[in-house]
Amino acid sequence: MSFALKSAQFRKEREGAWRELEELLDRVEKKGLRSLTAAELNRLPILYRSATSSLSVAQAISLDKNLLDYLNALVGRAYLSVYSTKRKAVTALVEFFTYWFPHTFRRYFVFMAASTALLLLGVLTGYQMTVADPERYYSFVGEDMASGRNPAASTEELREVLYFEEEDGWLGAFATYLFTHNSKVGMLCFATGFAAGLPVIYLLFTNGLLLGAMAALYDSRGLGFEFWGWVLPHGVTELGAVCLCGAAGMVLGSSLVFPGRHTRLQNLAIRGREAAVLAVGAVALFFLAGLIEGIFRQLVHNLAVRWTVVGATTVFWTWYFLFLGRNRERRLVD
Repeated sequence: MSFALKSAQFRKEREGAWRELEELLDRVEKKGLRSLTAAELNRLPILYRSATSSLSVAQAISLDKNLLDYLNALVGRAYLSVYSTKRKAVTALVEFFTYWFPHTFRRYFVFMAASTALLLLGVLTGYQMTVADPERYYSFVGEDMASGRNPAASTEELREVLYFEEEDGWLGAFATYLFTHNSKVGMLCFATGFAAGLPVIYLLFTNGLLLGAMAALYDSRGLGFEFWGWVLPHGVTELGAVCLCGAAGMVLGSSLVFPGRHTRLQNLAIRGREAAVLAVGAVALFFLAGLIEGIFRQLVHNLAVRWTVVGATTVFWTWYFLFLGRNRERRLVD
């Protein structure tokens, strides 16, 4: 009871300033800074600092999660309005990737974990079902995706995909199709988040089924280690991007299912901006994965080197998402 009273009192004392800031931000985002009067322009940074202080206090005394989410989103919007117009595009881009992207990832880590778990569950299910009945492979992997790599193919034909010569051209079309497929799945995960997030679950799981079925096929021919050594150098980044899109879709879905103290449309607007950060970052990861896949697969056939790249990209993305920008987060709280 005392916790509820403390939270209500905290909100009552400061909510007027938050609403004033929110109103100014709505106008800035719709019509630009020119829509504000001189007095309002002077007022904007003052309200921003006040909201930042409120967020720090709310985090320190562990107020309710809906209030923390609201203040986090409000401070993020205010920061962009106060500072972004004074900075060059390159500076804003650097700040996006060195702070806002990993910061948002950490804020919604639970959704990212759920997205990754769904994909991995699909991989495990597809693998087990294909091992039990190889004919199920055709249910999980379409002919366009397989490109002749199916249970009827010889072991040598399957090996050829992993250690091809560029003039053969087999892997080029197959890898391009795989990249395009994963990109489409990722974007669909984000776009369908508006449907309460349910299609996201289906898309992630079925994409995992496909990958698990292919892994089972190659493993049955003694090529499992080589298969993952081909997939994961670019797959760590590419599948990570798919999971990011899935997490963004879940954020949108949860904003509709659990609106909290706001209306569903208001909550969607607040969470939607942060979900968009994850989606934009995922597009950059898809681009990087495409570079790795397009260049690396043509130049490197050594299995040890491939697995070294797998380890390096895994370590890098772990550091990037879990640790980059944490010092700034601490400064904001302090």
